[in-house]
Amino acid sequence: MSSNPCSERSTALLCWYGGHARDLPWRHTTDPYRIWVSEIMLQQTQVATVLPRYGAWFERFPDIDALSVADLDEVLKAWEGLGYYRRARFMHAAAQQIVAQHSGCFPATLEAITALPGIGRSTAGAIASFCFGASTPVLDGNVKRVLSRWHALPAATDKRLWPLAQDAIDASGDPATWNQAMMELGATLCQPKPDCEACPLLKHCASAFKVERAREKKGATPVRDVHWQVRLHTCPEKGIWLTRRPDHGIWAELWSPPISELHAAPDSPADHIHLLTHRRIHLYTEIPDGEPTGDGQWVANMDHVSMPTGIHRLLDKQGVKA
Repeated sequence: MSSNPCSERSTALLCWYGGHARDLPWRHTTDPYRIWVSEIMLQQTQVATVLPRYGAWFERFPDIDALSVADLDEVLKAWEGLGYYRRARFMHAAAQQIVAQHSGCFPATLEAITALPGIGRSTAGAIASFCFGASTPVLDGNVKRVLSRWHALPAATDKRLWPLAQDAIDASGDPATWNQAMMELGATLCQPKPDCEACPLLKHCASAFKVERAREKKGATPVRDVHWQVRLHTCPEKGIWLTRRPDHGIWAELWSPPISELHAAPDSPADHIHLLTHRRIHLYTEIPDGEPTGDGQWVANMDHVSMPTGIHRLLDKQGVKA
């Protein structure tokens, strides 16, 4: 009788995960609020960056109710340094929706979870499986890489990969652990440069030991240089003059000194260059004479004011404490 390759693959991966999984705090809970926070924080952010911020988040917002009634500035301040601040705004809105529509209890169905702001199918699948035992796959970047290599489909679309992810989790018999194991494999051994020799799925992978050619994604957005002048007003008694950024675009709704875009790069080098996904921001400091004008306010205590990392670093270089 021939063996079942899906069963063998499931057993091999789950056994490997049992002996090699990293000890991460969100793997010791099935509380959907804590799982949700971890999943959102880990989107496009390294584990090492998330770890010190994860516990601090719950000290400030111990439950969904606390998050829902917090001021948005407080939420953005707690998110400071994690980047992609839209995630924090979505979490704040989702918490308010959970309180209004679900009496403060995190919803348990995939449909209700995906109806929350900022939660897509993959994140909802993770929450539903980890917290409620649902057979709902994850399809984040790590899992996509693993599945496409297993099946020798380097150019596979999400539409092609979702059924493969569903088949795999259905065959696993343990949805929660399976999703964790798939993400762990992609994050450790099956990285862009894979360690095939150490992989527990070596004999089940159609791409083992085959070097993939680096392919530039079609339609990828190039990094564009922008040049911003930062008008820096400081006062020993009053602090620093800050304005709130617009509610859309780069650094939306965060606080910073007044910024104006320059149409051409100055002759002098930038005081700080901050790299975003699609922008390289060159920051030039101007120390104006006189009092500031326009919308803004003096801020002497930055404990409750959220400021972009790029501005923090610029101020550090200028010797301004913020």
